[in-house]
Amino acid sequence: MDTTLIQIVCIILLVLGMIGTFLPVLPGLLLSLAGVLIYKFGTDAPLSMIYVWIFVFLTAMSVVLNYVIPARTNRKYGGTRWGSVGSVVGTIAGLLFIPIPFGFLIGMFLGVFIGELLHDASDKKKAWNSTKGAFIGFLYGTGFNFIVGLAMFLVVLIDMF
Repeated sequence: MDTTLIQIVCIILLVLGMIGTFLPVLPGLLLSLAGVLIYKFGTDAPLSMIYVWIFVFLTAMSVVLNYVIPARTNRKYGGTRWGSVGSVVGTIAGLLFIPIPFGFLIGMFLGVFIGELLHDASDKKKAWNSTKGAFIGFLYGTGFNFIVGLAMFLVVLIDMF
């Protein structure tokens, strides 16, 4: 296959991966990582394997952090373990049962809010603050994913030229 065509496919995957860090319908960093791997092994690129291993590690770390960070920031904003568990359960339920692009977000926020209300139904302000903390955590995670995706894009682009 032509090297130029492979490079174009890689750039498309890397750009879609960066877009996917914001849009949950795309598997974000997995697309970017696929672009890096295709670039490394589909061309005769001199890209160092250390970059590949770093990006594999950061992508795996991102998968874990996307569940952990919202739960942790929920607790930082006064949430309890109930809200943290609700965050994880709500995210998974939102992915499975809310068939819209941001279903996992809705599920996560509802999970935190409902979890906090199950813990203490009289304190809606605390439940709201906990939900706000989960949202801030989501923003942190999205920011991390975008930076990693951008780094992948720039490393491949610099290596191409």
